[in-house]
Amino acid sequence: MAVRVSAENFAAEVLQADGIVLVDFYSDSCVPCKRIAPLLSEVAAAYPEGFKVVKVNINFDADLAEQYAVQAAPTLVFFQNGTEQARLRGLVKKSEIVEIIDTLKK
Repeated sequence: MAVRVSAENFAAEVLQADGIVLVDFYSDSCVPCKRIAPLLSEVAAAYPEGFKVVKVNINFDADLAEQYAVQAAPTLVFFQNGTEQARLRGLVKKSEIVEIIDTLKK
C-alpha cells in the first residue's frame, strides 16, 4: 500500500530511505492517476523487500512537484539512495515500471 508523503516527511520517507522508492506524483482529479494506482499496488506487493511506493499529491504539495520538475500527473520518479534514477510520465504499463525496478536492483 502506497503511503502519502508531503514536504514535511519527504526527506525521511524518500531521500533517506534504503532501497528503491517510487514516488507517484498524482492529482485526485486525474483519471490516469486513478487507473495507475492498482498497478502500483501490484508492483509493491511483488517487491516486498527493498522497494516502496509513496504518493505526493501535486495539488497540496506543489512546491515538491516544482522542485522535481513535475509538469503533469501522473509522473513516477524512481529514487535510490536519495538520488533520482529514472522517471516515467503518463499512464504507463506495469511492465515499464517493473523493468526500471529490475534494472535498479541489479
